[in-house]
Amino acid sequence: MTLRRTLTALAAATLLTLLPHTAQAAETYPDPRPLTGQQIIHDPTVSRLKSGGYVAYSTGGIIGARLSEDGRRWTDAGNAFAEPPAWWYEYNDKADPWAPDLSRRDGRYWLYYAVSSWGSNHSAIGVATSRTGLPGTWTDHGKAFTSETTDPWNAIAPAIIRADGKLWMSFGSYWTGIRMVELNPKTGKAIPGAQVHHLATRPDAPYAVEGPSIVKHGRYYYLFASYDACCQGVNSTYKIRVGRSASVTGPYVDSTGKPLLEGGGDLVLQGHGRYIGTGGQSVFRDRGKDVLAYHYYDAEDEGTPKLGLNTLSWNKKGWPSLL
Repeated sequence: MTLRRTLTALAAATLLTLLPHTAQAAETYPDPRPLTGQQIIHDPTVSRLKSGGYVAYSTGGIIGARLSEDGRRWTDAGNAFAEPPAWWYEYNDKADPWAPDLSRRDGRYWLYYAVSSWGSNHSAIGVATSRTGLPGTWTDHGKAFTSETTDPWNAIAPAIIRADGKLWMSFGSYWTGIRMVELNPKTGKAIPGAQVHHLATRPDAPYAVEGPSIVKHGRYYYLFASYDACCQGVNSTYKIRVGRSASVTGPYVDSTGKPLLEGGGDLVLQGHGRYIGTGGQSVFRDRGKDVLAYHYYDAEDEGTPKLGLNTLSWNKKGWPSLL
C-alpha cells in the first residue's frame, strides 16, 4: 500500500506540472474584493478624498468619474470635465483622453491624463488641478509633456511620484516601454530639456509593457506595469508585473535580479476565472494600507471592463502580493 500511495502521489505531482498555468491561476491569485453599484471602468486611478469617501477616474468619456462613500458601492459621477479642452483635438479628433492619474500635493489634487490615437506616439500628457478632487471642479493647465513620431517613447499613461525632494512622472506604452521625466513642482509640467530615464521594456517588438505605477515601500521604489495585450475583452492578455529599485530612476529588477530593461518582472496578477486581462493598474493609500486598483474584463458579463481592488501585502523580503 505504501508503494501504491507513493506512485499515486508522484503521478499527481507530475500531472500538476503539466497543467497550463492558467488552470492553476484561480488558486494562485485572489479575486477582487466584492463591489456593488457602477463598476464599469477602464484604467482606473483611485483616491481616498481628504473630505471623505473615494473617487475614481478612468478612460472613457471626458475622463469618466465614479464616487463611493465606503470604497465598495460605487456610483456614476459623470466626467472630470464638462467639455474637452480645445487643445485635445490636436492629438485626437474625438477628444478622447486615456489612462488618468490622480494625486494630491500642496493643498490641491492633480489630474494627469493622456491624449493620443491608437497606434500613434504623436501624444500628449495633460495636467489639471482641483481643490476638492471632485468631478466638474477641474481647471486644465494644458500639456505637461509630449512625444512625436521621431521620439523613441510614447507620452501616455502618466503616473506621479515624489522622491528625494523632486517630482517625477513615469509614463509609456510600447515604443521601447516605460520612461520617466522630472517635473517642475510649481507648474506640474516637465522641466525643459530634462533627461528622460528608461525604466522597463521587453526584448522584442512591440515591447508590450505600459501603464506604470510607482510606490515606495521601505527603502525601495516598486514599479508596477501592465504587460501584453489590452482592450480585447475576454481575449485580452493583460497581466501585472513588478520590479523594484533603491533609486526612483532605476535600475529596476525583479526578485531574481533580472532587470526590467531586459524583460524582467515578477508576476503579481493575471487573468483567472471570470477576471480576464487584469491591468491598467494604479496604487493608492487607504487607511494605512496600499491598495492595487485595476480593470478586468468580466467573462460572465460579455467582457465588460470592471473595477478590481485588492490590498497589497508585503513579505519579509519586501515583495508584494495581493490579498
